[in-house]
Amino acid sequence: VIYLVSAVPFFLTGLFLSVLFARRTEGIAQLYAFDLTGAALACLAVVPLLNTMGAPNAIVLAAAAMAAAAALWAEGSGYRVLGVSVAVLFAALGIANRSGKFIDIVYAKGMFRDPAWVLYARWNAISRIEVNEQGGAKVIVIDADASTYIMSDDPKHLRPESRQNLFSAAPSAANVLRPNGNYAIIGPGGGVDVMRAIASGNSTVTGIEINPIIVNNVMRGRFSDFAQHLYDRPDVHIHVSDGRSWVRSSQDRFDVLQMTLVDTWASTAAGAFALSENNLYTLEAFREYFDHLKPDGFLAITRWEFKQPREALRVVSVAMEALRLSGIHDDLPSHFIIVSDGPLNTDGRPVTVLAKKSAFTPAEEQAVLAHLSRYPNLALLYAPFSADAALAAGNQPFHDLILSRDPWKFARGYAYDVSPVTDNSPFFFFNLKPEQVWNTRSDQGIDWKVNVGLVILGVVLVVSILAVLLFLVLPLALQGNSSLANLPSLTYFIAIGLGYILVEIAFIQRFVLFLGHPVYALTVVIFLMLLSSGAGSFASRRLLEGRNGEASTASLRTGLLLAAIVAALAIYAGVLPPLLRTAVGAPFSLKLVLSAVLIAPLGFLMGMPFPTGLRALSQSSQQGAGSIEWAWAMNAASSVLGSVLAMVIAIQYGLTVTLATGAFTYLAAVVFVPRQRRS
Repeated sequence: VIYLVSAVPFFLTGLFLSVLFARRTEGIAQLYAFDLTGAALACLAVVPLLNTMGAPNAIVLAAAAMAAAAALWAEGSGYRVLGVSVAVLFAALGIANRSGKFIDIVYAKGMFRDPAWVLYARWNAISRIEVNEQGGAKVIVIDADASTYIMSDDPKHLRPESRQNLFSAAPSAANVLRPNGNYAIIGPGGGVDVMRAIASGNSTVTGIEINPIIVNNVMRGRFSDFAQHLYDRPDVHIHVSDGRSWVRSSQDRFDVLQMTLVDTWASTAAGAFALSENNLYTLEAFREYFDHLKPDGFLAITRWEFKQPREALRVVSVAMEALRLSGIHDDLPSHFIIVSDGPLNTDGRPVTVLAKKSAFTPAEEQAVLAHLSRYPNLALLYAPFSADAALAAGNQPFHDLILSRDPWKFARGYAYDVSPVTDNSPFFFFNLKPEQVWNTRSDQGIDWKVNVGLVILGVVLVVSILAVLLFLVLPLALQGNSSLANLPSLTYFIAIGLGYILVEIAFIQRFVLFLGHPVYALTVVIFLMLLSSGAGSFASRRLLEGRNGEASTASLRTGLLLAAIVAALAIYAGVLPPLLRTAVGAPFSLKLVLSAVLIAPLGFLMGMPFPTGLRALSQSSQQGAGSIEWAWAMNAASSVLGSVLAMVIAIQYGLTVTLATGAFTYLAAVVFVPRQRRS
């Protein structure tokens, strides 16, 4: 129902644009250029709109913009007045609704969310942040799913119940081993890990939190008194940044680098994989983390784990491969200690993986065991000198994986896909093997919410294919012979539509790490591609058509243009990943400039084939009725299919193959370049 309702405005917009292009064929290049420019400006506006107005109001203001377009298009003063009035009405509604009094989300993730629960709520481009009160405690809730507690304690003078809560949790194993170390905490949220580190005796704690609302509005703003100004302490240094980008650019070395339940579930559960993975759990990330540790430092990464392990097990897998690539192999089993917050079950338990740069010593292991004896709810899943005891507790997978010394081989024979993930395919939370995809059930553990995203992705692909067959292919076939003459030309528009969206989504994923967050990557990449493609469309007539509209010259130049796009994509596939990794620590303003330098030339070239093909089709002596509308429809439909197909390819084969598939479709389009008649 949500997908169908959301489709209505796009259906109407597609109807309008196809009619416009068909009736104004002489100005297709300019019209398409301004269409893309408007879309690019909207991409530029969406982040400040989300930050200041929130998501529901951004949609209301989009309606105001469309009403303004209606006023500009209208013939007659009465219709213009009506359009302006509607635009003003929606703009006023958006401004009046800034606090969500009239329009807000009350159902989320299948649950009704009573506004009475919410003490504070604010949107930005990253997520929706709430602060709720639960049994006297205050909880930060991110996108109605992930949560992090705000503790109201002085870390140097903890109440007994607070100390019990802090140190009976699995991440406390790190504090036992490094009570006076230098900590870097990625995703500190409400500050539980920060509180535990200071209470253990640490003199310096660095937190890297990506969402400024959590830091500035909650922890240093409205709830700073409740949190006893934890983030304002002189021994706590909080940075608002993407965790991996900050670590990459830092010159410091740490005793412990910690991540506790840093999730990307919000978009993944909707099938929106293009927006969700944040590259914190990839092999390249772990190698960077190890590089920023002191010689005896370690990672402390906590994930949910289940009766049949897969998440924390995959953390071990990635860490093993990172250590192996750094030259550690024979004594690899001595680099891990794994602690669980109780026996593993179907619902899941937090499990902390300690992966040390050097081997753990017997004394360090004994310190962890002594801590576990003080807090009997904690359970040992693996330790190098107590492997048999941990194995006796029924923790076979961790034992077998670590002793195998080969995570790839182990993953091939294991029930779930726990192989190391890379920046080329950063889908850490998707751990189903292909044969398991359609067997995802809610009784498999809370991670079903993640894996069901792939099922939704598959369903959307099937629905999209059926919709294209029913509403486009079938009506085209019913036209009979009149449609056959245009079939090669329509294939051209399908190919360039597929190619464009495959390249666009591959670039979005590539730029996530570079720019620091999926929303920034989405906005910057689409803005630059649309804007530069609009410029390419505007210039296409002058650059591609021969003198006096010679058909052979125009077709030849279009074919050469497509070949140039293919060659450029081949270069990008090899150069882009190492270049972006090298520059990931640069200032954000410099990253934006580099993004423009990398994306704009390619976008300029990719903006030319569509308007050139439409113009050639409009001048063709063989064109049938409604050929422009059909070309627009086929191009748009292939973009819809391609957006889903891009993520399916990326999950299965990686982003490089996704980019290569986009290049192949542009190469295929060379065969079907529309031929225009002589002027």
